[in-house]
Amino acid sequence: MTDASEPREPDLVDRFLGMVDHALDVVHDKVLRPIILVARVLAFGLIIAIAAVILVAVLVIGFVRLLNVYAFHGRDWLSYASVGALSVITGMVLWRRRRPLKLRK
Repeated sequence: MTDASEPREPDLVDRFLGMVDHALDVVHDKVLRPIILVARVLAFGLIIAIAAVILVAVLVIGFVRLLNVYAFHGRDWLSYASVGALSVITGMVLWRRRRPLKLRK
């Protein structure tokens, strides 16, 4: 009779399955994990970008309506001109703050 507590040597099937398990772990760590991380970054980045565009659009619409009701009642063109001037000034400030490609690093 054999004692169940004594260590036994792994047979061929156990060694083969251990090698397959190790190979799958390596493939998962080297190939699938980077692909999953890139997919997450793209998905969450796209969601954040879409939310930011929607938020900016809602804020601009709210600002124009606020100007129409409280500041320039009856003069819609003045509200649009104010928002346009603010957009142009913001664009000019951002354009002045840009740096050439060589200095970005």
